[in-house]
Amino acid sequence: MRLYVNVDHVATVRQARRAAEPDPVEAAALCEAAGADGITVHLREDRRHIRDDDVHRLAARVKTVLNLELASAPEIVALAAQLKPHQATFVPERRQEITTEGGLQLTAPGSPDAGLVDAIALLRNAGVRLSLFVTPDLPTLDVAARLGVDAVELHTGAYANAFPQSGRQLEQLRDAARHARGLGLAAHAGHGLTYRNVAAVAAIAEIEELNIGHTIVSRAIMVGMAAAVAEMRVIVDPARVDQAKARP
Repeated sequence: MRLYVNVDHVATVRQARRAAEPDPVEAAALCEAAGADGITVHLREDRRHIRDDDVHRLAARVKTVLNLELASAPEIVALAAQLKPHQATFVPERRQEITTEGGLQLTAPGSPDAGLVDAIALLRNAGVRLSLFVTPDLPTLDVAARLGVDAVELHTGAYANAFPQSGRQLEQLRDAARHARGLGLAAHAGHGLTYRNVAAVAAIAEIEELNIGHTIVSRAIMVGMAAAVAEMRVIVDPARVDQAKARP
């Protein structure tokens, strides 16, 4: 199980004062030292937290891998093609939202968007591993597979919002992860995962990567970044071991 830590909200704190600290690049280094398998950041069109300079510095300094979340805005896609992060995850983006509220709309009339198709082609040609942030919906996964990406990140917001009465949403995640793997897509998961609700998602065998940010940054304010990441590993790793032991 890969644990990628999203450091966007370190930048959110910095931008509250338009200051130089806390630095998300320094936070990323602490996450890696504590056991993170990768670093995730979302360069939004409005640059509300992560800025272009942060992405440049992360691309140069991250020792594990960098997962860049982005919409299909041409200037951000061009930056990704230039920097060639290990992975680019396309996400929907609306200016008025506080955080990403859902997955990409791939099955609506007129979808997928031509800009997304072009962006996928550009980054694929640049040699970047590609993922799409989607709801755990089987027809959506079918479209994702036809787009030729490497992975899907399953939006876990519905599960997180329903927790602990989230059995139905958890089963949807399990079904979607199995379906994704059957289509040849790597299955990732993220959004709203916390120390309280992550174990059941981490135990889904087909999910190989979790992207978790806000809860770790929140915990780090209390206990320090290294301790926050280490605490997450203590929950995630045994959950995967328990799941493996339960296999027939």
